[in-house]
Amino acid sequence: MKRRVFFRYFLMVSSVVFFPSQWLEKLLGTAEAAALPKPKKVYLRPPGALPEEKFLATCINCHRCGQACPSDCIKYIHDPLNPVAHDTPYIVPREKACILCMKCTQACPSGALQPVADDEGETILKHVKMGTAVVDTNICNSYNGYTCGVCVRACPFSGVALKAETWERPVVMEDKCVGCGLCEQSCIHYPQAIRVVPIRKA
Repeated sequence: MKRRVFFRYFLMVSSVVFFPSQWLEKLLGTAEAAALPKPKKVYLRPPGALPEEKFLATCINCHRCGQACPSDCIKYIHDPLNPVAHDTPYIVPREKACILCMKCTQACPSGALQPVADDEGETILKHVKMGTAVVDTNICNSYNGYTCGVCVRACPFSGVALKAETWERPVVMEDKCVGCGLCEQSCIHYPQAIRVVPIRKA
């Protein structure tokens, strides 16, 4: 590989890991630095979260949402190189899913998490959209000769957001799934055969 090509690839990777944007601009020039890919991680935010840009502008990093969470499922992003997202709340469902108690939404003082009533029904289905569960049928037991159905039974809206077909094959109703991650947490397969994909709200 030519040195020039290697250097370009090195800078592309380094732009994500090592170099702040102002250094890249000095090395490459503003136009070339702007042309480098800028991967953007999408986090699973707690229920009631505003669209991402508004959420980041509104969250005051007070940690009250995590303090109010009885299941201790709310973590905080550690990314000093991204000061806008750093110290904002997110959830990793495989480790600890959201139980939809809505206490975090009621504790948020800034409005980054909009308050949602805990009525265990239509209000949550209507106002909460953290993400959508996606089933990997290539590894899901119920799609490969072994009846399971654990994820369907774990879903707080079983039969509505997550339905079981023959052999308890899980089928996600995308318009009803709120993205709490209880299905992902409960999946007995490793790696998990059902995952919550965070919603990409601009």
